[in-house]
Amino acid sequence: MSFIDIFTDNAYLIYGITMCLFIPFFLFSIIASIRVNTVFNKYNSISSSSGISAQGYVRKFLDSEGLTDIRFAAVRGSLTDNFNPTNNTISLSDTVRNSAAIGAIGVACHEAGHAVQHARKYFFSSARLALVPVVNAASTLMWPVFIIGYILGFASPYSSIGRILLIIGLVVMGLTLLFSLVTLPTEFDASRRAYKYLKTCMLPEEAAGVKKVLRAAAMTYVASFMMTALQFLRILALLLMGRNRNK
Repeated sequence: MSFIDIFTDNAYLIYGITMCLFIPFFLFSIIASIRVNTVFNKYNSISSSSGISAQGYVRKFLDSEGLTDIRFAAVRGSLTDNFNPTNNTISLSDTVRNSAAIGAIGVACHEAGHAVQHARKYFFSSARLALVPVVNAASTLMWPVFIIGYILGFASPYSSIGRILLIIGLVVMGLTLLFSLVTLPTEFDASRRAYKYLKTCMLPEEAAGVKKVLRAAAMTYVASFMMTALQFLRILALLLMGRNRNK
């Protein structure tokens, strides 16, 4: 018996498991989100002994990697920092850019880690970038189709239209799951690069604080992957439930 046959025969059980896991996974996502803000705020109130700003650390990090063509931009908000590979720009938020706090330095250098990945053509970073337009297009297509289907009452996995909608949902969630999967090593590697550099130019206790901030941030991506995988399995189980009934 193949893996697909085993999955099909246990579709109802798998669907039930996904429903039972939704609340604990959702709670984990909330806890991860709260923790990243709590840890960041804690270490964003502790200044680095060097007095160098987060942007200053990023500039030194990039220079050490031979990347002198990276530009900086300002972005509003908190923890909205990002690296744009299409124009080689690191955008730093109001709470990070000019701050000399340990938390701000960790977040800023994490984005510098993404810049280094892009320059070095890191596989998972490149794969993630390639998936962005595909996932965006698929997501844009999915929601109108699902809304129309639910309004018209065609969402049942036992109807032909319902199965078509679920297949569309499965494809979109599959692409989203793949995107989330390649995001994990991309984010962990960017943090690894940032920490590797910072521990060479910060006090040990300061570098330890940076590591905690980066680790807390990484858990939000783990939580996102878990929720996406759960939704993918739920839709797949629904499809197989309809298939079993129509045998």
